[in-house]
Amino acid sequence: MKRLLTVVALGTLLAAVACSSVTSPVPEQFTKEVTVFGVTVWATESVTDAKLLHAGRVLAQYLDNDEDGIADVPAVVSELTSRNATLVMFGTQSEAENFDPSTLPSNVTAVQDLYNSETNPDFNPDAINSYFDASLEEILHLITAHGYANAWPQVFGENQGTAIANAMDKARGGYFPEVPPLYPDEAWFTYYDTTCNYECQITEYLYWAITSNLGAQDYPGRYEEIKNEWKLNTQQLLQTTDQTVLDIINNSEYDIPTTLPDATYNGFTIQIVEINQGGSSGGGG
Repeated sequence: MKRLLTVVALGTLLAAVACSSVTSPVPEQFTKEVTVFGVTVWATESVTDAKLLHAGRVLAQYLDNDEDGIADVPAVVSELTSRNATLVMFGTQSEAENFDPSTLPSNVTAVQDLYNSETNPDFNPDAINSYFDASLEEILHLITAHGYANAWPQVFGENQGTAIANAMDKARGGYFPEVPPLYPDEAWFTYYDTTCNYECQITEYLYWAITSNLGAQDYPGRYEEIKNEWKLNTQQLLQTTDQTVLDIINNSEYDIPTTLPDATYNGFTIQIVEINQGGSSGGGG
């Protein structure tokens, strides 16, 4: 999906990280963090503590959906931690654009950005909302693209021929290695952002399917906001139109969340740790 605010392309960040030789612990712009199951959220000073904690709790609920304090899918957490998966939070898009991604440590090879301005702790999927809570999207991107895609590459791998790619090709009305000028009339996933390549399209498709299945996309007015990109915004529409993706995300082997995060995580206390720029950062929950 196109975020409600224009974003810094994830691919740009990842390309820069892959080429980075910097090994300093934390770029100086980040002043605080939370850590959940070994996955880190770094935030700048312009990110409020409330929204940083919200992001941490959403992350925790995605990884520990039954909130028993134990990650539901160890294989996914293992893939994330092996890549030092990190969510980087900025106040706004302009702050993110002024950040030099080459300053990220070279061992951080899975990264996703999120803005304070698009994070909505007051989001209610059963009510009218002023804007969608982008933490539900961006954090899920980090988990699926770097966790699930590597834990089960034949199923969630972001390349042609995997189970999720085949489901997406059906949803887009065909296999399109590049964004087409016009999708077929029968397509229900129609993402026209030409900066989003085939791999990126899979990430977006899986986000739409999972969150629609969890009830995040069917609050009043939401369909009108997203219909140009995604038409199956309810669980019922998924069941009647895209059983292929439902068979994947409802397969108990993968333990994909069945409850939408509401940022009231009960597994353990998530705390903010101030980053010591003179050396290292602190630990987390």
